[in-house]
Parts: sequence; structure tokens; C-alpha cells
Amino acid sequence: DTVARIGNRGQISNLPPFPGGGTMLTIARFTVLEAVRCRFFIIMIAVMAGLFCLAEFIGALTITETRQMQAAVAASLLRVFSISVICLFVMTSVLRELKDKGLEVILSLPMPRYAYLSGKFFGFAGLSLFISVLAGLLLLLYAPAARAGIWFISLFCEHLLLISLSLVCMLTYSDISLSFISVMAFYLLSRSMEAICLLSAGPVLASGSVSQDFMHFLVNAIALVLPDLNAFTRSDWLVYGVEFADMQVVLIQTLLYLAVLLSAGLFDLYRKNL
Repeated sequence: DTVARIGNRGQISNLPPFPGGGTMLTIARFTVLEAVRCRFFIIMIAVMAGLFCLAEFIGALTITETRQMQAAVAASLLRVFSISVICLFVMTSVLRELKDKGLEVILSLPMPRYAYLSGKFFGFAGLSLFISVLAGLLLLLYAPAARAGIWFISLFCEHLLLISLSLVCMLTYSDISLSFISVMAFYLLSRSMEAICLLSAGPVLASGSVSQDFMHFLVNAIALVLPDLNAFTRSDWLVYGVEFADMQVVLIQTLLYLAVLLSAGLFDLYRKNL
């Protein structure tokens, strides 16, 4: 359906002034429709209901600071689950097009290749926005609206980074297992990089030894390349609040790494020969 709609001569002949704009919106629309047909939204609502029941159960077991404990636990579970689900959906969607030769047909049409990548990205971003809104609404039951809203924005930014990375990995590897392992390794390493930097600076090895200096340099070099995802979507924001400087770091990193990852995806897409 997507290929037939994009390939319609009337639509291509009536493109807006922005080249590929109509095609990009069509791809984004059919990406969302694919999620609807896969019962993606129904599954997410059911899972959110299950997490709500789990949070209520935890609250019944807690003696003090019930709301704070419920907010922290629910936020942690929502972050891990939503990221895993959106990354898997991105990979399976791209894999389906690769297996059905739909990507080759779309790229053979008279349209810029960035329209395909942008369309898929905006479609997945729409799904991520839906998930983030659901998570934010759930956390409104346990945290003030301002804190839940900031947490929701940070979760959406984190989703955008991992969506773009999932697209890049699938277009490069064309294998869902290798792509998922790469994305999860990137996510876990970025999340734990701050702790690794602290360990590398500690007196685990002999002070001033060559091994310690090399490991400290290597860890700091890796930390400079990776985004500091430990600063994103922190559960303690819901309990103790968040400062504007924390959100400023999140937004700046999101824009910077989105530009890098999408540029890498475009480079890989343009070098493909049909």
C-alpha cells in the first residue's frame, strides 16, 4: 500500500515546494498505520494498565513515602519498557520493507532519498510521542504535573535518539538481532558511562601506573563520543524535582546527536546501489 500510494503519479506531480515533502508525509502516515494494524496502540494501553496495577501493588506494600516509591518504580519500568518496544518496532518495520523489497521500490521512485529516512523517522517519532504521553499521564497519578511533564519531554528526547540509532543500524546491518544488540549495548553503555568514569578514576590499580592512566584516558575518550543518557529521564526528578540546567543538557544533547545519527543514516542510504 505504501509503495502504491507513493508511486502514484498524481501525488508525485503535485509535490509541494519542499522537494520530497509529500512523499515524506505519506511514508510517515503509513508508518503510523502499520502500527495501528499491528495492534501497537492497544498493546501499549494494556501494558500501561498493567504497570499501573503493579505501581498500586507496590504502594500497598510501602510503609512510608508511598507516592515517591510508586513514582520512582513506575518511571524506571516505563523507561525501559518503552525504549525496548519502540526500538523493536522500528527494526521490525524496516526489516519487513527490506525483505519485501519495498525499500528498493521506494528508492527507485523519482524522489530524494532523504524523504524516505525523514518519513520513517517522523512516523516513528509520532508513535514515540504517543508512548511518552501515556507514560506521562500515568505518572501524573504519583507526581506533580510539572515534574511529570519534564520527565515526559526527556523520555521523548531519549526515544528520538534511539529511534534514529535503530534506523541507522537496520539500514547498515539489515539484521534485527545484530541491530538490537548494538542499540542495547549503546544504550546501556551510555547510561552507565558516568559510573564507569568514576571507577576508572578510583584507586583500583596502582596509583600513577601506566595501566590506570591508559584506562582512564580510554574511558574518558569513549565518554566524549557517547551521549550522557544518565542525565536523561531520571526517576529522582519525580521525587526531588528538576532544575532548568538539567533539561538544557538533555535538549542540547538530543539535537546534537540526532544530527550526527541521521547524517550517518543518510550517508549509508545514499551509498546504496539499487
